[in-house]
Amino acid sequence: MNKTVNINLANTLFHIDEDAYNKMRRYLESVKRSFANTPGSDEILADIEARIAELFYEKLENERQVITQKQVDEVIAIMGQPEDYMVDEDIFEDEPKTKTTGPTQRVKKLYRDTEHKYVAGVSSGLAHYLGIDPLWIRILWVFLTIGSGGGFILLYGLLWILIPEATTTAQKLDMRGEAVNISNIERKVKEGFDDVADRVKSVDYEKVGNTVKKGGKTFFDTLGDIIMFLFGIFGKFIGILLIIIGASTLIGLFVGLLSVGILDMVHVPGIDFYNVVNSSNLPIWVVSLLAFFAIGIPFFFLLYLGLKILVNNLKSIGNIAKFSLLGLWLISIILLIVFGIREAAAHAYSGSSTSEKELYIENPMDTLNISLATFDYDRDRKMHMGNMIITHDENGDKILVSEDVRFRIRKSTDSIFRIEIRKEANGPSFAQAKETAESINYDYTLEGNNLNLNNYLQISGDSKFNDQEIRVNLFVPVGTVLTYDHGEGRSWVMRADTDRDIANLDDYTWEMESDNELRCLDCPADMDYDEDSNNRVRINENGIDININDNDGESFKMKIDENGVRINAKENDEEKVDINIDANDSTIDIKAQDGDTTMRKTISQN
Repeated sequence: MNKTVNINLANTLFHIDEDAYNKMRRYLESVKRSFANTPGSDEILADIEARIAELFYEKLENERQVITQKQVDEVIAIMGQPEDYMVDEDIFEDEPKTKTTGPTQRVKKLYRDTEHKYVAGVSSGLAHYLGIDPLWIRILWVFLTIGSGGGFILLYGLLWILIPEATTTAQKLDMRGEAVNISNIERKVKEGFDDVADRVKSVDYEKVGNTVKKGGKTFFDTLGDIIMFLFGIFGKFIGILLIIIGASTLIGLFVGLLSVGILDMVHVPGIDFYNVVNSSNLPIWVVSLLAFFAIGIPFFFLLYLGLKILVNNLKSIGNIAKFSLLGLWLISIILLIVFGIREAAAHAYSGSSTSEKELYIENPMDTLNISLATFDYDRDRKMHMGNMIITHDENGDKILVSEDVRFRIRKSTDSIFRIEIRKEANGPSFAQAKETAESINYDYTLEGNNLNLNNYLQISGDSKFNDQEIRVNLFVPVGTVLTYDHGEGRSWVMRADTDRDIANLDDYTWEMESDNELRCLDCPADMDYDEDSNNRVRINENGIDININDNDGESFKMKIDENGVRINAKENDEEKVDINIDANDSTIDIKAQDGDTTMRKTISQN
């Protein structure tokens, strides 16, 4: 059991065991004897004690830790023994006779050099740190300030606040990159005394008297005090703001990480959305942990910067911790980028599956009633994510329901009713995208002359969301009369070319014409109406529809929509040019006529 002693070293309290205390006491007494007759010995001893206290503070992990004899030996090895130095005037000759116990060069620290300042010593401090003449730094400041319209003055003020002043001898040695030991401290202090002596010898006493009468401070000192006071207040405000932002962000991220981890552990239904879109199957807690490090580490350093601004003597977290956090941040960013690339690759290719069936209509001459059927969402609690809905079927099994379904009514090429269902999806390859499309469930019902189309598609609950969608083309023969009822669904999902400038087909009766256009049979007389004899240019969400006719029998028609491009030109009611570009089967059909000569060419992608 060792006895501990409390000591006050350079106004800092330390706990030290008795053996280490006795050794440090004997060391300081020998140092004091060595400088007994040296000018400035009190300042030298004060600087030595301050340096020893600084070394002890760096070695302590917490304020309660006790200094042992091992740590005392390490500090003495750094500072050097008094007998290693000659304490006389010969030490300051051109060839010093001193011996050193360690390297004379060390890592420089950035301080403001107020001994050679013009304003605040920022330029001199930077010059020491970079190893160049302060004149070049000052010239650079002038050019940068002029070039930025004065903006670099704010940067100078910020550096004035953030860079500490080199006040002690140890700090001045650190600023120059010199070892802070007994020899250098003594030399620096005696250089200061010699400098003062030279100034006293060359002083103009009359000028000094006039200066004292005018005031003890220079203009820049007074201005510097005012600026430092204002910037100090501003700096404290910035520090508080950084602490609030950093701390609140870290707390929010931690709560979010904890919440996501718990939710994933107990499988709360809200996490199902992540599982639906997560094509890489990476656990949500891993993603949230990476996001916590990627976002939280920069805000931690923001918090640390705010504390450094407010607390002057805040202990550094150490280079090991800094580089460890930096490495962890880089790893998190890289993994998140990889995860994002994998998610994007899962939707890189598009595939489709098309099926066509004939519809048996009992009475083709009667009116065909088309209606939409919506999913029964009220039977359980549903969760939306755009067009995708996570719900359950009648058996209680989880399913994915999407409302990404579109319909179009087109003219049949014969007297048979047909329905074409095109299923589309994305995937990491064409084969997987096609397989995903084929797994989509879509249905419809036909009872007599009543065609009921589902306004939704279904996917099994263990599937992923890959932009699944359905496109339905309903082909009806020329002369077919039909009505449309969207029910509780969305009316705009049904599209067709009509002779009326209206957005939907509801509430009216329509008849399919030979030009693939529905003609309204019971629309009001004042409703917008376009006859073939009239000119029209229609541009809306359906595409572009241009129809131009004149009294000489010449006409030009062009339609551009999701099905492709159709161009028809006539002269004297005779067809001259007919071009049809079909976007569905990727074919181009060109027909041109000149007198009795007819040319026709069909180009297919296959």
